[in-house]
Amino acid sequence: MPSEVTATVVDDNPEAYEQRHVHAVYDHIASHFSSTRYKPWPLIAKFLLNIPAGWVGLDSGTGNGKYLDFPTDYPGKFWTVGLDRSQNLLDIARTAGGSGKIREVVRGDVLGRGWRRGAFDYAISIATIHHLATLERRVVAVKPRHYWIPVSPTHGRILIYVWAIEQDEHSKRTIPVPGQVRTCADGGEESPASGQDVFVPWVLSLVSGNAISKVPTTGQSRNISKNTPNAIRRYYHMFSKGELLGLVQNAAQEMGLRVGRPSNDDADQTNVTDGVEIVSSGWERSNYYVELQRWQR
Repeated sequence: MPSEVTATVVDDNPEAYEQRHVHAVYDHIASHFSSTRYKPWPLIAKFLLNIPAGWVGLDSGTGNGKYLDFPTDYPGKFWTVGLDRSQNLLDIARTAGGSGKIREVVRGDVLGRGWRRGAFDYAISIATIHHLATLERRVVAVKPRHYWIPVSPTHGRILIYVWAIEQDEHSKRTIPVPGQVRTCADGGEESPASGQDVFVPWVLSLVSGNAISKVPTTGQSRNISKNTPNAIRRYYHMFSKGELLGLVQNAAQEMGLRVGRPSNDDADQTNVTDGVEIVSSGWERSNYYVELQRWQR
């Protein structure tokens, strides 16, 4: 049965809006959510398998920490620290992978300033920044030299994944896109460049125990019975074609970073030149992604 995704409008207090419609929801559904999130996505697995041995990385918005114990075939190849706002998810992430090892996790916001610059060799942000409720907050979250993604300026690698308006044939979601759409050169239709703010339901089929539970909805709670399906609404900004790539490019340029590969001419300059290369970007299974690499000459 398709999920009923509905359009929404963010109010004037985005931090409070995210608290009600993102953080409170994930704290409530943490155990059920974690039980459905155990298989690494192929492009993310490929990215991590190519990380050099001995590197230290950040999983910004780690959730249940399924990438903290990856790759299981090469334990200890590198070390990933998990960051998340949900204490309930972090409690699960600490023992991610079931190996008995205690993983390094930190409770904090992806827009926090808790890291020194260049603290990590790599960073991943998987299904996280689409929960940020304004364009300004999303721009801050992808800045590749700042505290928010604090990778090495000489070699740091970054992978960012977000949900897409364009859903594949396996998706149960249909994204409402009001208004006009742009027409591509080949005559096909392309999604609006600004994406779409929506509520996506998370369905709790059963509530453990016989007691009535409280479920966060639109800032209030409602009573649910033991055997009734329950949909809890989570906020998402569904990205359109080209939006994530443009977000990253604009953020880098705002910081004075050159977007592209270092050129031979850079080596002849007296001043050090900072840049970020877009290694790859695209759409995969209802998600947009971009892979970045920092460089300094």
